Amino acid sequence: MSDTHYDVIVIGGGIGGVSIGYELAQDRRVCVLEQEPVLAFHTTGRSAALFLETYGNAAIRALTTSSRQFLLDPPEDFRGQLVSPRSLLQFAGPGRGEKLESLFDQVRAHTPDARIVSPDEARSLFPLLRSDRIDLAMYEPGSKEVDVHALHQGYVRGLRRRGGSVRTDSAVVALRRRGDRWDVQSVDGVVRQAPVVVDAAGAWADSVADLAGAARSGLEPLRRTVFMVSMPDGVDGSILPTLSDIDESFYIKPEGHQMLCSPADETPMPPGDAKPDELEIARALDAILETTYLTTRHVRSSWAGLRSFVPDRTPVVGFDPRVDGFFWCAGQGGYGIQTCAALARVGAALVRDAEVPTDVVDRGLDIADLAPGRDAAAPPVRVQ
Repeated sequence: MSDTHYDVIVIGGGIGGVSIGYELAQDRRVCVLEQEPVLAFHTTGRSAALFLETYGNAAIRALTTSSRQFLLDPPEDFRGQLVSPRSLLQFAGPGRGEKLESLFDQVRAHTPDARIVSPDEARSLFPLLRSDRIDLAMYEPGSKEVDVHALHQGYVRGLRRRGGSVRTDSAVVALRRRGDRWDVQSVDGVVRQAPVVVDAAGAWADSVADLAGAARSGLEPLRRTVFMVSMPDGVDGSILPTLSDIDESFYIKPEGHQMLCSPADETPMPPGDAKPDELEIARALDAILETTYLTTRHVRSSWAGLRSFVPDRTPVVGFDPRVDGFFWCAGQGGYGIQTCAALARVGAALVRDAEVPTDVVDRGLDIADLAPGRDAAAPPVRVQ
């Protein structure tokens, strides 16, 4: 077969693209096209890298819990450990305890180790926390920190071992449906053909849909700022949980001798190379200093990434209802790392017109919630 003829062409080399490419390469000839000179340059490479089973709406939690076993015991292509312990402590500020209790009621069935803790116990878990600034907290001891590079590279390695190919510097500039195949033209002028195109282009997914003549999904890229501050002297960050405000005014994740912090901002932006928002950093520092005993205002470094959502904040995965052979794998938002293992299996099953993995369905995923063309205009579900 020609080097330009494939069964599936995946557009996008972030975690969404390489994971579904890996799953499909088991019985399909797959090519992944990435517009940047390197893979995972945008959202994937800038992730806070956490596995949180209590994060997101019901569909996200089903995909996350279904990804746990893969992350804990990955195939040999992934060469070692992908996750390490990093518990999560979510707190509710004054007057917000009912929201946290409601979340606990939603997640307790599939995350049985999660438990409600008092303000004093919360401070014992995270000694920098001011117990008088919170109503209630929820502790999730089983959450994890993910080695995003190892996860992404494992998928790339496995994809190639299964015969798939990856092309960087290959932005797609034209898509044309000819009979039962797509002509996929990249910026270098090369035209590749396949009956199925998978749109896994992250923040650019709707732009790819424009090229294919598909209706846009309503995807909106949202900037997320991240910054680093020093760990206070005498504090052992290795045993601290990630600390997160249920109302998402900030979160803190210990990283060695530093603390990764974020204002959890969501500022609409066009697709591109996102830059940190200094005003959001200042706002987050105010909230952090009010809620904890941290005193520093010195930011050691900062960066930003784009988290792309449709309005109902659930991924769009499946064949487009009006454009033959055009398959969506977009809208993972901030959940791509923790859901990729299950979402790739679900997506690959849908491409093959095969049965969706029962373990994911048994955890509560309704495939209709992922369907392209669904009514995704519901207000955002910002449950964390």
